[in-house]
Amino acid sequence: MASLLLALAAVTTGLYAGFLVCFTTGIMPGLKLLPDDQFAAAMRRFNETVPRPVFLVLFLGVIAFPVAALVVPVDGRTSVERALVAGGLVCAALSHLVTVSGNIPLNSALAEAEGGDDSAARQAFESRWTALHRIRTVLSAAAFALLVAAAV
Repeated sequence: MASLLLALAAVTTGLYAGFLVCFTTGIMPGLKLLPDDQFAAAMRRFNETVPRPVFLVLFLGVIAFPVAALVVPVDGRTSVERALVAGGLVCAALSHLVTVSGNIPLNSALAEAEGGDDSAARQAFESRWTALHRIRTVLSAAAFALLVAAAV
């Protein structure tokens, strides 16, 4: 059971990190080329459609599965392996902290500005959101690497 939980922790964290990497490497650079009204509209639609069941399973799984992998007793797991899982959990939790305290409030402000000045809304949103997104992407990738290291 503990090996399955660790595998689920690594898989969900890897999928979540991959999702964030796609935004960093493809989606945001593409959106950067759009005029303000199209950029704002696209980001608003992403923010409305992303939090669906599959995403929420990943978002919650990157915390729940490492916690479960730590609390389920395992014969033979070394202190180094436990530390790697704990490190992965800390990185995932910090990534979520950035999301909840930074990216989500910016998403909400962008949504509330709909129908107003898209240029001003974009200026208040884009650079801060992108910087925070890079931080959570690095943290999520680190969480994935630590969980994979613990599993092998």
